[in-house]
Amino acid sequence: MADHKAQEKIVDCLELPKDILLGASIITALGNRELVIENYKGILDYQEECILLQGKHYRIQIKGKRLRIAYYTKEEMKICGCITEVAYQ
Repeated sequence: MADHKAQEKIVDCLELPKDILLGASIITALGNRELVIENYKGILDYQEECILLQGKHYRIQIKGKRLRIAYYTKEEMKICGCITEVAYQ
């Protein structure tokens, strides 16, 4: 974990894009009805009220009602439904 912190500090100092160099996930929210997530590693759990994704360094938990994955590719996915919470584990 200390190595990750050192890499992040270097990237910050050089003002380089974190998503490319550190594999950081990018989450774009369109209101509380849609999320587009880029740079995720995989789907760990998929239920109507909770979707759990694996990022490079952490897990991303999306909670809500009637959640569904509208589409996904290796690079990004779109989640639709009534989104109430996004948490990092």
